[in-house]
Amino acid sequence: MALLQECPQCKKRLSLKSQNEAEEEKVSKVRDRCPSCGFKLKKASGKVYWIEYYINGRRKRERIGPNKEAAEQRLREVLKLRTEERFIDKDPAARLTLGELSQWYLNLPEVKAKDSYPRDTHFVSHLLRLFGETKIKDITPGKCESYQKIRLSEPSPRHPGENIRPCTVNKEIACLKTMLYRAVRHCKLNHNHLERVKRLAENNVRMKILTEDEFNCLLSSCDTHIRPIVLMAYRMGMRYSEILFLIWREVDLKKGFIRLSAERTKTDSPRNIPIHPEVKAMLESLPRGLHTDRVFLRNGQPFDWMKHSFKSACRRASINNFTFHDLRHCALNNLRKAGNDFFQVMALSGHKTMSCFKRYNLVTEEELSQIKWPSHDRKVGTMDTYMDTQETATL
Repeated sequence: MALLQECPQCKKRLSLKSQNEAEEEKVSKVRDRCPSCGFKLKKASGKVYWIEYYINGRRKRERIGPNKEAAEQRLREVLKLRTEERFIDKDPAARLTLGELSQWYLNLPEVKAKDSYPRDTHFVSHLLRLFGETKIKDITPGKCESYQKIRLSEPSPRHPGENIRPCTVNKEIACLKTMLYRAVRHCKLNHNHLERVKRLAENNVRMKILTEDEFNCLLSSCDTHIRPIVLMAYRMGMRYSEILFLIWREVDLKKGFIRLSAERTKTDSPRNIPIHPEVKAMLESLPRGLHTDRVFLRNGQPFDWMKHSFKSACRRASINNFTFHDLRHCALNNLRKAGNDFFQVMALSGHKTMSCFKRYNLVTEEELSQIKWPSHDRKVGTMDTYMDTQETATL
């Protein structure tokens, strides 16, 4: 522990305390001038005092101000608290509970404005169910790992006969980290001590790709109001919300493009999507609404939900384990198989990284069976002929 004096000229911090009186007198004479810049410190104004101490092997420094007596008093206070093994800093995490933090977080205007706000409230409810009114400082990485194991052992309400999947648990822990990061940004916490909690391994790559016959069967099984949406998703690979909330101002039938602004895309980047000829004919045949600019209507009115109708269509078409987002996989896979350049397909889909783009492309056994082998001058023969050739080459 030491008392430090900051030089007003070069801002270097110099120690004013030593182990015994003889050394202290010697140090005080040396400290009349700053050893770095030679500035006279004894009668200078604007001096600032600091204290230095160690907690759990980590050095900490506190800026006290121009009062030397106040710095000495704070140094004695820190020594007393350290001896009694009490908190030296006022740690907000020692007083704030998870319930209080989650209530504050969910009431933030920027959080309420998120499209995923209902999902966040659902994640918070599970966090509160298992952590309860635990203090933030007591939610350690070890407890987060215990939380992950407990959640993985619980049955899934959406998939009967299965447990909660790792991707769901990862999203809940990510929601907890987001709350802590937001609290640090608003100065309610000093730091996020859960930033190093590891994610669970996820094996959620979708492997279902429809053939053209299966898609035609699905399309004929769809209700009239969702059939154009399913067609656009399968042919052009657009996302669910991008299609459902499409407006006529974004459709350029003359040049054959759909132009989405940055606010309408997941990656916050504008995107121009070429219109498939079949989709273009469908759009030209659609009626316009009287009091809305939305493209897809049901009984003349816009609608915001169609997943139940899509599931019913999949059941009628006898297609199992298939989601609406899998249509995007089908579209991008078909564009790749058609021989398009990868960068063209990525510009159409909005993917920014090749790793993410690879998740949407499935190389089937049918494609692998059509692989082209390099030709050789040597004629293909029996194994004996091959061995004779190898022996001759050795000699």
